Amino acid sequence: MSVFVVGKHKQRLMPCTEKRARLLLDRGRAVVHKRYPFTIRLKDRTDGELQSLRLSIDPGSRETGLAITREVGNKRHVLSLFELVHRGFQIREALEQRRAFRRRRRGQLRHRQPRFNNRTKCKGWLAPSLQHRVDTTLAWVDRLCQLAPITSLSQELVRFDTQKLENPEISGIEYQRGTLLGYEIREYLLEKWGRECAYCGDKDTPLEIEHVIAKSNGGSNRVTNLTLACHPCNQAKGNDTLEAFFTRDKGLKKRLRQNKLSAETRYQRVIREQKRSLRDAAAVNATRWALHRDLNVTGLPVEVGTGGQTKFNRMTLGIPKTHALDAACVGSLKAQHDWNVPTLVIKAMGRGSYQRTRLNKYGFPRGYLMREKRAYGFQTGDMVSALVPTGEKTGRHQGRVAIRKTGNFNIQTTNGAIQGISHRHCTLVQRGDGYRYHQTATIQPKGEGKQVA
Repeated sequence: MSVFVVGKHKQRLMPCTEKRARLLLDRGRAVVHKRYPFTIRLKDRTDGELQSLRLSIDPGSRETGLAITREVGNKRHVLSLFELVHRGFQIREALEQRRAFRRRRRGQLRHRQPRFNNRTKCKGWLAPSLQHRVDTTLAWVDRLCQLAPITSLSQELVRFDTQKLENPEISGIEYQRGTLLGYEIREYLLEKWGRECAYCGDKDTPLEIEHVIAKSNGGSNRVTNLTLACHPCNQAKGNDTLEAFFTRDKGLKKRLRQNKLSAETRYQRVIREQKRSLRDAAAVNATRWALHRDLNVTGLPVEVGTGGQTKFNRMTLGIPKTHALDAACVGSLKAQHDWNVPTLVIKAMGRGSYQRTRLNKYGFPRGYLMREKRAYGFQTGDMVSALVPTGEKTGRHQGRVAIRKTGNFNIQTTNGAIQGISHRHCTLVQRGDGYRYHQTATIQPKGEGKQVA
């Protein structure tokens, strides 16, 4: 992938190839400015000829694809690919945990009058887990614009019709009628599942409402995630997955034999009746216009493309589907070249926590953390390189470090975590910025260079 280049006074210059960057470093004409994404700074130049670069964005609920391309007429040449992994679901879980702890403590505290300012939301307000997606994407758009002379932006402004995802034939007044029109939830489930247990097929027994994907595993209360189960099946399944429950539970197999039913048939029926969650589609719908408004504030021209247009470009050019390559195919496109480059995966990790203790499931402290955020010149999240001369961990290890007060650190590498590395063997590569980086393998080309009809 291309290497970012900045001038002597950090002016944005055109990216160069890895070979040219290596020559500039070997000849002493440049120094390493930033490791992730890799950037060099020239010692003897402050300007240069610039070309048109486009930053394309493919927003997603869990990952967002970013691609920097060089435009030559109606053709694009891919320079860099990025995949930004969000942490919106971790934020939601942390807020739910805080809310549970507050609820437990509320009975032990004096009554406090509510504050009105805490109960109003401004226009355009988004939940913290959704606002994180917008802010993180904008932060990386701003960061890449500081490293490369970006002249235009492209965004896939996709919209998901959540009702049409469930019923492709819906139209007209049917949009005003919900799934439970004329039914209570229990009556709806009784009719949907034929008044029998969805797992073992028992009929003449009390039935209980059951979550197919347990709430502890991220399941929702949406009616498509609900089913009916007898008491033995409900208790035996617990928070297991469907596959594990149908494979390992001996009581379920016994009841299926008594009812002369096949485990594979019942399993496939539950999978067929259960519909996928619309949580990701709702997150994209809620943030798409907020992201579009903020991109317009940058002052760069913003091109808008649809999801169908992106898919057409990608399939016509024979490009594999990834978030980063989807971003490269956003908008009007005639030809795409040099797309077979590695992708830099950027995972949002946060910048630590103010909480200096760990809590058990009841909200009581079970251990205290060190008060200082740094130890021996390192901080959790820094990228380090450790050269261990002897012992079981002999070799060079590079990755994200987790510090310990004892001085024996843990390093998260691409091959797993290496524990117990002394701080004396560690060398700082880049200060932690709230993200973790790694590159994916190169994708084999499939029809590169085809033209769009």
